[in-house]
Amino acid sequence: MSGLLVTPRPRVSARRSSSQLLSPSAGEISFEPIPEPGTEGELHLEKEIDCGQEVLSCQFNPSGTLLAAGLINGIIKVYAVSDGSCVHTLKDEQSITEHLPVTTLRFHPSRPSAKGDLLLATYAGGQVKFWHVSTQSCVRSLQEDRQTLSATFSPSGSHFLTAGSGDEILVYDAEKMACVNICQPSPSLSMMDGHRSRVFALKFHPHSEMNFISGGWDNTVQFWDIRQRHSLKRLSGPHVCGDALDIDPYTEQILIGSWRKEENLQVWDSQSGQKISTIPDDFRGPSQIYCCRWVGAGHMVAAGSDLNMCRIIDRNSHMTRGTLIDLPGGVYSLDLFASSPSSAPLIAVTSSHKLFLLRPTGSAFS
Repeated sequence: MSGLLVTPRPRVSARRSSSQLLSPSAGEISFEPIPEPGTEGELHLEKEIDCGQEVLSCQFNPSGTLLAAGLINGIIKVYAVSDGSCVHTLKDEQSITEHLPVTTLRFHPSRPSAKGDLLLATYAGGQVKFWHVSTQSCVRSLQEDRQTLSATFSPSGSHFLTAGSGDEILVYDAEKMACVNICQPSPSLSMMDGHRSRVFALKFHPHSEMNFISGGWDNTVQFWDIRQRHSLKRLSGPHVCGDALDIDPYTEQILIGSWRKEENLQVWDSQSGQKISTIPDDFRGPSQIYCCRWVGAGHMVAAGSDLNMCRIIDRNSHMTRGTLIDLPGGVYSLDLFASSPSSAPLIAVTSSHKLFLLRPTGSAFS
C-alpha cells in the first residue's frame, strides 16, 4: 500500500469513550468488541462478501450480473451478484509472482455480450492488462514505466486513459493497444496546463469521446481533450487521492471528493469552473474522501477514511439519507449499477478484505 494511497491511522470507534476502556476492577483494562458494520437510515445492506485479501478496486460489469474485485496481492476475483459466489479468478504468472496491487478495474462499456466481458486492469507495477473474464485469460497487456494508479474508458470504449505516479496521462487506442497521445504539462513551471504530481482520478465527459477531467495530489482538476497535449483549463482547490471525480450527465456538474478533513466533498460547475457548494460533514464528523459518485438525479454517495464510512446524501438539502458505518478500514473504491435511471441502484463498497452490497431505500429511490 505504501506510496499508493494515503493510509490513515487505525480508527477508534466514535461510539466508545475512554472511560469505557476501563473495567470496574482496579486498574484492569477491558476492550469492548469492535462493532460490526451496519447501515442506518435509508440504506439496506444486502450482501457482505469476504474476498480473503484487502480490496483496492471494484466494478460491476455492464449488465450488473458480475462484480470484479481487485486485491492487494495482484489477484482479481469476480463474483456473481445474485448469490455472492466467486465465479472467476483472474491471475497469470506475472501477477502471482510479483504480488503487486490491482489499482483500477474498468469493464469495456460497449462490448457485445456474445463476445463476453472484457476487463481492463491496472497494477502498481505499471502493468495494464485486458482480461477476457469468462475464459479467465489475459488477452492483451502492456507495461508502463511508473505506478499505474487510474484508468478509464471513453463512453464508446474506443479509447482508454491511464495515469499514475508521474504527471503524464496516456491516451490509448483500445483496439490497437497503442498510445496515441500523451497529455502532460508544459515544461515551464509558470504554466499550470497539466498536473505536477500523481494523478488518481480520470473521468470522461458522459457525452463526449474527446473530453475528460483528471485530479490528483497537486490540488487541481484539469480539463482535457484527448487530441491535445496540454490541458484546456483547470479548477484549483480539490486534493484528489482516489476515484473521486464524477460528472452529472444532465447538469454537467462535477462532484469532487478530497482526502482532507475540511471541504472534502464539493460540487463544481464544469462550464465556469466555479464552486457551487460544499457538502457539510455528517453529524458524526468529517470523512477524508477517497471515492464519490452521483446517484441518479437527486443524490450522491461518498466514502473514505478516518470515520471509515459510506453515506448517501440528498443533493438539494445536503442531508445524510443513509450510512454504512463501523467499517473495518477505509473505503478505497465504490461502484454503482442501476437497471434504469429511475431505479434504486446497487452500490458496491470496499473496506479491508470485504465487499459490501447496498441498496438505497425510501420514497426518493423507489
